[in-house]
Amino acid sequence: MLVVCLDLEGVLVPEIWIAFAERTGIAAFRRTTRDEPDYDKLMRQRIALLREHGLKLPDIQRVIGAMQPLPGARDFLDDLRARYQVVILSDTFYEFADPLMRQLGRPTLLCHRLIADAEGRVVDYKLRQADQKRQAVLALKGLNFKVLAAGDSYNDTAMLGAADAGFFIHPPESIAAQFPQFAVTRSFPELTAALDAAAHRLQR
Repeated sequence: MLVVCLDLEGVLVPEIWIAFAERTGIAAFRRTTRDEPDYDKLMRQRIALLREHGLKLPDIQRVIGAMQPLPGARDFLDDLRARYQVVILSDTFYEFADPLMRQLGRPTLLCHRLIADAEGRVVDYKLRQADQKRQAVLALKGLNFKVLAAGDSYNDTAMLGAADAGFFIHPPESIAAQFPQFAVTRSFPELTAALDAAAHRLQR
């Protein structure tokens, strides 16, 4: 009875806001949870930038529609799902994720909602639950599952800490240095091996 919880952006797919920054030429959109640990502050900055530049939800969705998962991500995920139950815990939004989820074989995704007005302007966002990644792990453990987790950013560290075993997958060196309690992996095969070893330990 084991569940693997994975972050989405930076782990299985490219960072959506970085792709949007590259498409629009607005460098400020490159700021992500790898740079800013305060998620609300980050989202308020993004919404203000969208308003400042007259950009709307459909503009972001067009960029996402042309994106693909990271190389090897689908095979990695298919391999995990053949042997474990897998849940994606992400601070992205359902309004963003569908094209990427389709390419990943529609794994279970728990994330948030964006609020847009009738003209498509992003005016706010709604968390599915505060501290949702850690809360999801705790809920699964409350259902008597063992939980393994992997992510790459500040907003993953609470999830990794709550899991029975947590791992970084190609995090920035600055974040890895701040959280040395989490083993660092640099590729999907390396992460698979780390997850399998942890599962073996937990299921003995």
